[in-house]
Amino acid sequence: MILAENVVQIGQLLKPHGVKGEMTLLFNRRSHSDIDTPYYFLEIDGIFVPFFVEEIRFTNDTTARVKFEGVDDVATASRYADLRVYLPKESLTITEEETETEWDFFVGYTVIDQTLGNLGVIDAVDDSTMNVLFVVKKNNAEYLIPAAEDFILEMDEQEKILHVDLPQGLIEEE
Repeated sequence: MILAENVVQIGQLLKPHGVKGEMTLLFNRRSHSDIDTPYYFLEIDGIFVPFFVEEIRFTNDTTARVKFEGVDDVATASRYADLRVYLPKESLTITEEETETEWDFFVGYTVIDQTLGNLGVIDAVDDSTMNVLFVVKKNNAEYLIPAAEDFILEMDEQEKILHVDLPQGLIEEE
């Protein structure tokens, strides 16, 4: 079974297109649309289900019409409208030029500050503003931490740990 920490949301299905089961897929980022993959995962009732691509046609840099195997009519396609689309983390690679925008890679990583210790796990990335933030959760606490290379000391991909040195006062100690 595929777990949430092993996948990254790369887009969302919108409405069906036409009568043969095609759907509009809106990618979160242009770089996500460049990934050549035979399948995508759709989250259905908390389970990541693979859907194999029969055909995909791009309408612009971040939108495509996708036809999945076994989805052959509007009624079936309508069941999947508005679902989030995922890919395995290992299919996303971070290159030098993408490091600023591909912060989703770190969802699931534990954040350890050199002064405060374990701050929690990165639950999401808020890129709705110019300053990208990690949403870090631990127990009932939630912290917003700037996703900035200047604060990252070390990344342990094997253990999924992000060692950081945050400015004093950024996180209130409990």
